[in-house]
Parts: sequence; C-alpha cells; structure tokens
Amino acid sequence: MFGEDDLVRLHEERANSILVIVMFALLSIFIRLVYLQLYKGDLLLQYSLENRLREEIIYAPRGIVYGRNGEVLVDNNPRFDAILTRQYVKERDKTINRLAQILGMTEQNIEKIIQKNSLQAAYRPIVIKKNISMIEVSLIETENENLPGVSVDVFISREYIDDDVGAHVLGYISEITQDQINLYKMRDQSNYKLGDFIGQFGLEKQYDKVLRGVNGREYVEVDAHGRKRKYINTDNLFKGVEDIPSVPGNNLVLTLDRDMQLAAHEGMKDKAGSLVAMDVETGEIYAMVSGPSFQPSGFTRGIDKDYWDSLINNLRRPLRDRVIQEHYSPGSTFKPFTAMALLDQKVYEPKTEISCTGGLTLGNKVYHCWKKGGHGSVNLIRAIRESCNSYFQKASLKLDIEDIAKFAKMFGLGARTGIELPRETSGLIPTKEWKLKRNGREWQKGETLSCAIGQSYVLATPIQMAVAYAGIANHGKILRPQLVKEIRSNKGQLLRSLKVELLSQATVPDAVLDIIKDGLYEVVNMPTGTAFWHRGVGLEMAGKTGTSQVIGASADKVYQKCEEMPYDKRHHGLFIAFLPVKNPKLVLAALIEHGCHGSSSAAPVVSKVAEVYMKKFQPKIFEENIKNQKYKFFPLVKKEIPVQQDEEIIQE
Repeated sequence: MFGEDDLVRLHEERANSILVIVMFALLSIFIRLVYLQLYKGDLLLQYSLENRLREEIIYAPRGIVYGRNGEVLVDNNPRFDAILTRQYVKERDKTINRLAQILGMTEQNIEKIIQKNSLQAAYRPIVIKKNISMIEVSLIETENENLPGVSVDVFISREYIDDDVGAHVLGYISEITQDQINLYKMRDQSNYKLGDFIGQFGLEKQYDKVLRGVNGREYVEVDAHGRKRKYINTDNLFKGVEDIPSVPGNNLVLTLDRDMQLAAHEGMKDKAGSLVAMDVETGEIYAMVSGPSFQPSGFTRGIDKDYWDSLINNLRRPLRDRVIQEHYSPGSTFKPFTAMALLDQKVYEPKTEISCTGGLTLGNKVYHCWKKGGHGSVNLIRAIRESCNSYFQKASLKLDIEDIAKFAKMFGLGARTGIELPRETSGLIPTKEWKLKRNGREWQKGETLSCAIGQSYVLATPIQMAVAYAGIANHGKILRPQLVKEIRSNKGQLLRSLKVELLSQATVPDAVLDIIKDGLYEVVNMPTGTAFWHRGVGLEMAGKTGTSQVIGASADKVYQKCEEMPYDKRHHGLFIAFLPVKNPKLVLAALIEHGCHGSSSAAPVVSKVAEVYMKKFQPKIFEENIKNQKYKFFPLVKKEIPVQQDEEIIQE
C-alpha cells in the first residue's frame, strides 16, 4: 500500500515530467519561432507576397520593319485576349455561362478549350478567345467582381501595313509549338517557352533573334479569388519580386521600295507567279512579290481554321514563295548563256547566218521552232531578238553540254544565291556526270538541243535568273541579293549596314557581253523583237522573253494556240530585263505561271514596275528616254496589234 507521502511524491514526479515536457515543447516552439523570424523571415514574407501578387508578363514589342525610304512596312498593335485561370474559378457553371454570353461563344466550346488545357497547372491562364473587341474587354473588366478567374491579357500584335503585299518576303509570326521549343533547345539552347511568338516565315523567321526583344514582368495585387486589384510598386520588395521592364527588339530597314512593291503586287493581281527587281551593282532587292499571296497578320491573331484550310488546299499554293522556292525551265531566257558558249567555242561568228526552216531533225525526232515556217536566214543578234530556236539548236550540235553548263554555272545558275531567306531552292544545270549518277545512262545529243533553249533538265528560280542577268549587265559580277539595308537598335543606333557581297566574277570578255546586250536590246526596242509591244514609254530596257513548257507537245499539237489549252497545261511566261540600257542600274525578272507567252503575260508586269523605278530613281534619264524614243508606243489593243507568239513550243 502506498502511503500519503508516496502518493504526493508520485504526483510530484508526474508533475515534474509534464512540466519538463511542456517546457521542452515551449522551448521548441520558441526556437522554431526564432528560426522562422530571424532566419526564414524574408523568405516567408516573400511567400506571403507571392500569394497576394500575380506575376504578369510584359511582352516585348518586336522590332519595326521599314522600307528603304523610311516607310513602315511592319508595325505593332495591342491585342486583347480573354483568359481564364482555373485556380480562381469558384462557380464554374455560372462563370462559363456569363463568359460565353460576353464572348459570343457557346459554353461547349469554352469547355472544350478548358479540357484541352486540363493537363497544365491550374494557376496557368488559359486563352479562351484571342483578339477580342473593345466592347468585350469593357464587359469583362466591368463585371470583374462577378467573374473570378476571368481577366483580359494584353498582347502586342504584329500588323503588316499593306496586308498581303510582299507577304512571302516579310513573313509572319505565330505561337511557338512544343516541337519547336525542343528543337531550338537542342540547336542553340534558346529559352523559348509556350506562349512565345516567333518568326515562322520570311524575314520574320530569318531575323527572329534580331527582331524579338526581351520580355519583362510586373506584379499585380489580387484577392483570394484571383481578381485583379491594383498594380503595386515592387521597388522595396524582396529580390525576385521586382518589376522588370521589357526591352523592344531591334528594327530592320529593308532595301524594298514600297511603291515598287505595290506596283508589282498590282501587276500580279489574280495571277500566279512572281517578280523580283534587283540593283545590278549592289544586289539590293527593290521589289519581291509572289502571288497568290496571303494575309500574314492573321497568323498573329490566331488564324481561322477555314482560312488555313483555304491556304493549304489551294492548288495555286499561296504559301509558296515562287521567287526562291520554285524552279522552272527558263525557256528562251536561257539562250544568252548558250550564246556565250557558242562564241567561246567559235562555233559561229556573230554575223554568220544559218537557215531556220521551222525545225530540224535529229535521228527520228523533229525539233520545232516556235515560228511555223521558220525565220529564214538568222544571225546571232536576230536569233536572240526573235528567239529563233533552230539557230541555237543547230549551233548546239557543235557544242558539248559541258560547254553550256560552264557558262550557266559561271553566272550563278543551278546554285542557291544565298539571299537572306529560308528555304531557297538550288535549281539545276545538268551535266553528263549528273545524268549518269541520276539515271545511270549516258548523255544524248538530243538532250543538248533541248537544254540549249532552256528546256528539258534545265531549272532555275526567278531570283537566280535576276542575278544571272545582272551579271550580263554589270560586266560579269555575280552578287548576293540583299534584303536588309540596316539593322538599328530600338533607340536608333546603327548596328549593321549593308555590304555589297561579290559571290564570283564571270570570266567572259566584255566584247562577248556587248554582243549579248545588243541582242537583248533589240528584243525590246526593235519592231520584230518579241517584247517590242510591251517595252513601255521612256524605259529603254534590254531583256529576253521566254516560255517555260509545262508538258511536251505531241507533233500534231506543236502549234496549238496556248490560250486554248486547259489552264494547267499552258506554258509559263517569263520576261527578264535590265535598264537603263547605257548604264544599267536595275534588273527585273517576272514569271507568270500558265501565262502562255513571256511577251504578253510577264513583260507588262515588268514594264509597270520599271516605270515606277525610272520615275522615282532615274527621272532625268526617264524624261530623256521619252524624248529620244525611236518608236511610238502603242497600247496593247488586240484588234490593232496582234500578240506575237514569242517562244518555243518544242516536242520533248
């Protein structure tokens, strides 16, 4: 039995144990409080701030793109998006119902968008509708109290001032994909993330890192429902919770002339094809248009599915840049390079005449001239002027394909020009070795006859032909085409300026080039020249028309009228010219798909753009040319002036 003293002692021991436990607990709490206050106080305060603050990205404006004369070609405009953050949505059905009413959407569509983004964190905002109107913005902001989790995000949209004019060269931007993020991380450790907009095409893609700025951030105070209360000054807050201003991207000053771009676009209206105009001494591109075109601004706003389907399903391929991505048989525009080989190999003297009877036979195959009945006696100058196929084909019987390939490659054909745009195509200048590797068969003499007039295997892009003809005009200098004149910082500081880049020097005597130029001059300025009726007023161009065959013609359809053929079977029309003749400054190359003849389809477009150039950049020479123009200009009236069928229709 325990005595009273024993019980007292037992209780005292228990009380002491409890007291020790309590004291230890209080001491632990005190130590923890001291630790949290003295050592973790800043961090906890930061957590507290972050719970009531929401970080908002300030998207950096992309650099502005200017034309050569300071005109704005690409600018930035604010865009507003309706966003929803699931973390703060309380009455989901009620919120979605009202949001659908404001945005003119169905509740089902909004639910689909939310479901599509359900795997991302609840605190990440979901874009419900892009590019909302100011009325929709006002309604969301006004009803902010009743729409927890719903807000408006401001985004700087890309605006292309002239809509679809030059869309292929300017390009477009759109939101980056996860595949692109992974690709860029592997390639150059870029820190792109979902939600970023990057250049996807044209100069926007090529100069994306130059044009894109550095995003900033700012903090806004929100309530427990995520509703925005006010922007706060974070200057005195903790490191990591401070506003960072965005830094705009650098600006581009292009070599493009807006007036010439508009003229080219107008000339190409409702046509499939392209035009490029380049300075023969510097390589600066004054105009570069491909048609049909597309609306680049739509990609920034979030392109409509129906519009996207109309682009990718369009048989005329509006997303294809025909200046650099499409290669064609150059047709008779290739004949000057065959002429160089003829003169180099001394096959004929320039004044030597050969007979054109309308065709020639090699083996069991007839090679027809475009002119039924032939041209009669033809020398080199006349053969260029009137585009006589038989002259070049008969002469090429004494040439090797390597002779022709030598001069074509010397002037840059069959190789990329290096223009500062992605996806340029190389084209093709065939050789014996190439054919043997490709087909496993020896080169045939008849193939030389077709290649001599720019058909068969010969392929070139319009930009290559422009560079090659610039080489004829500038004594053999092969220049890299240039699109960017200057790169300037957002504060106007010059960061880079254009430098003329000589790719190579063609080793062709000036005497030979002068003969070629004489022939090209007569093409445009002599009444029997294939481009005479479209030479324009006061331009005094030298150039060459051409027809690029789409399909070979059977013997009974060699002279069938092209315009009567199905559209997709018609030949492409080309015209390449440089001007002014005495001191060439500009070369222009145009190709109209299924235009039938270079003289009637491509030459009018070139004349339109050339006239803008002469009036704007060579006004004195333009006025002088008008006074001295030898032949009166006649507008194209079919009843008065027959359209000359200018090129070859060859049986392949």
